Amino acid sequence: MNGLAYIFPGQGSQTPGMGRELAERYGVARETFEEADDALGFPLSRLCFEGPVEELQLTENTQPAILTTSVAALRAMTEEGFPAPRYVAGHSLGEYSALVAAGALTLRAAVQTVRLRGRYMQEAVPVGTGAMAAILGAPLEVVVVACMEATEGQVCSPANINSPNQTVIAGDAAAVDRAIELLKERGAKRAIKLNVSAPFHCALMRPAQERLEAHLENIEFRDLAVPLVTNFDASPVMNGQAARDALVRQVTAPVRWLESIEFLAGEGVSIYIEIGPGKVLSDLVKRANPALRSINIEDAASLEAARAIFNETINV
Repeated sequence: MNGLAYIFPGQGSQTPGMGRELAERYGVARETFEEADDALGFPLSRLCFEGPVEELQLTENTQPAILTTSVAALRAMTEEGFPAPRYVAGHSLGEYSALVAAGALTLRAAVQTVRLRGRYMQEAVPVGTGAMAAILGAPLEVVVVACMEATEGQVCSPANINSPNQTVIAGDAAAVDRAIELLKERGAKRAIKLNVSAPFHCALMRPAQERLEAHLENIEFRDLAVPLVTNFDASPVMNGQAARDALVRQVTAPVRWLESIEFLAGEGVSIYIEIGPGKVLSDLVKRANPALRSINIEDAASLEAARAIFNETINV
């Protein structure tokens, strides 16, 4: 099936119960959580299944929780006979899940790395000094200009280029506030401050990028079995070193998700399976191109529903 891509979220519903149904229904999913527990040296599975929510939502826990849930769903899909994708892609953190799917990273290395990644990002900027905001209904070029004008010696720039009319900006809190006011004046439909622990994907993340780069140099990256479309430049890589470099560069660079979907669509990819908590990426695929088809798999019920769709309408 050449028109299929697996896509992996970098965010989702971080509520107790995530992944629990998968682990109860599929032995391979249960083993995935056990593998992550062993790699991290603490019961991540219990945190995912039972909470408490305050601890689960700490960035250094959220990142391995989302990744492990995504890989558990992926392995259950493989056991159920889902077809291999032509491409993989992941949004921010989701790029690590995609690299596990492509065989470039082991789950053990990935969960250990993203736990540190979350910690490094949290420690890069003092709490409260940075901010992020979703800008709806304004073209990217308008957002870029407003961010430039709002900097006034600080940092403010696009962080996630998600769809034709949705861009997330990040930077110093005061600069983000100034950009919001400018964008409202220039016709943005909505500007929503996000409840995040740090201003991701902007220059303020430079300390985190440097620490992560040093860590990744000690991680084995194999060449990919399936091409990954990277966040950094929205183009495919197959080489393990290139994948490593992309993970480093994405920390301070915007996630070029819209361009990634446009590239995939141009390559004839028409079906996207979002693997992991939530439906954020499925919605963004539709916004990028309503003709594309997206399916999300995050628990046993959605996996079974997706299997039925493939059996009945795609004849896999």
